[in-house]
Amino acid sequence: MSSAQISEQETNTALPAPKPQISLPEPEKPKGSGFRKWIVVLVIALAVGAAVWKIRKNSQEQVTQGQRMAAMLDRPTPVQVAAVQQKTMPIYLTELGTVTAYNTVTIKSRVDGQLIRVNVTEGQAVHQGQLLAEIDPAPFQAALAQAQGQLVKDQANAVNAQAEAARYTALLEAGVVSKENQQAQVSTAGQAQGSIEADKAAIEAAKVNLAYTKITSPINGVVGLRQVDPGNIVHATDTTGLLVVTQLQPISVIFTLPEDHLQEVLQLTRNGRTLAVEAYDRSGTQHLATGKVLTVDNQIDTTTGTVKVKAIFDNKDGALFPNQFVNVRLILEQRPNSLVIPAAALQTGTQGNFVYLVHPGDPPANLQNNVGGGAPQSGRRSRRASGAADSGAAPAGATGAGAGNGGGKQNQQPFWAEARPVTVDVTEGAQVILKDGVAVGDSVVVDGQEKLRNGSRVSPTKATRVFAADSIGAQTGTATPNGNPSGGPAGQQHQHGQQGGNAGGNRP
Repeated sequence: MSSAQISEQETNTALPAPKPQISLPEPEKPKGSGFRKWIVVLVIALAVGAAVWKIRKNSQEQVTQGQRMAAMLDRPTPVQVAAVQQKTMPIYLTELGTVTAYNTVTIKSRVDGQLIRVNVTEGQAVHQGQLLAEIDPAPFQAALAQAQGQLVKDQANAVNAQAEAARYTALLEAGVVSKENQQAQVSTAGQAQGSIEADKAAIEAAKVNLAYTKITSPINGVVGLRQVDPGNIVHATDTTGLLVVTQLQPISVIFTLPEDHLQEVLQLTRNGRTLAVEAYDRSGTQHLATGKVLTVDNQIDTTTGTVKVKAIFDNKDGALFPNQFVNVRLILEQRPNSLVIPAAALQTGTQGNFVYLVHPGDPPANLQNNVGGGAPQSGRRSRRASGAADSGAAPAGATGAGAGNGGGKQNQQPFWAEARPVTVDVTEGAQVILKDGVAVGDSVVVDGQEKLRNGSRVSPTKATRVFAADSIGAQTGTATPNGNPSGGPAGQQHQHGQQGGNAGGNRP
């Protein structure tokens, strides 16, 4: 046996036998772990599906919206139109005025006594010479009777004195009495005659005082509220009157005129022109009365830079009342054959002033690409939103126009809008006088311009009351050429609330 085998045998005998390995238990898997994984996978799948569905839905909505917008581009835009007029237009200054009674009289007593009767009622219209009130006449009748009695007495004394003077004159001629005695009797007769004259004057004074007990109206007017009741003692020195009578027919209006326009007005009045004046209510929409300029004050108020002007009105219908606030139009001239459009139709763009004219038919080929476009860049937009157009109601009043875009029908006759440049001559409240650019009878858009462009298809509706009396509540000056109103000085601003809005077509 070799040594190698021996050593291997020894080794095998020396090593103990290996112990059997004990197997460890496997860790238990958590219950439900597979179910949770499926839930997570399901949630992720749902999220991905929802995202894909949302993307597809948005894409479909965009396509639908694009189709809807494309359909709306071809749909006519509802607008309101008015015809260009040719008429005589007044050129006027717009000012603020206050109605004042033409005459105002405070009725007072001219004698002392008890007020026994007031013969008129409050608010009653009275005429000149009509009895208003009575004061107890008894003391004044007694004073008159006393003066009359004194006159009779003095007349008797005068007769005796004249007889004595005649006798003494005869005796003087006979040389019986002296010249001195004769002259004394003549003087006594003269004093008696003077007493008679004084008694006559006292009688007249007593009659005047007696007449003062009956108080009459010095003017035609209206009686105000009674300030003293019957039964009270009144005095000639009382500061409070019995009644106040105001004359309302005619009546006057006092308004302020900027000094910049003073020479223009004075030149017209000095040339014999009678300037007409129109009075409007607080809102400037209702015409109240028409009168004429009576006079211009003799000095300018340095604090406001204005001068007062007084106008007179017949006021037959009683539309004007004392202390009433009115908007006054001082008409300087009447301009005949003027091309007039509503101020709402005038637009301002980068190229200047323009209006939209409505024509029947389809727009020209070179303007087809403008159809449905937005409004041109402009310095202002339409003053009003198109109420009838936005409601989708079928337009009415325009010849050949069919249902609007809310009615589901197309226009029987197409119309389109043209942006026409115009030249403004004068802006007068809610109306504009043009020099050129339009013709009489042309239809101009007065509402809905913000949706138009040159060549846009339109569905016209006839506007109403576009040439009504314009609102001039906020005007303090006058309209000037090129449509730019010249405001009055700071003193022209009135305290009333109608100064808030822009007037008519006077836009910046």
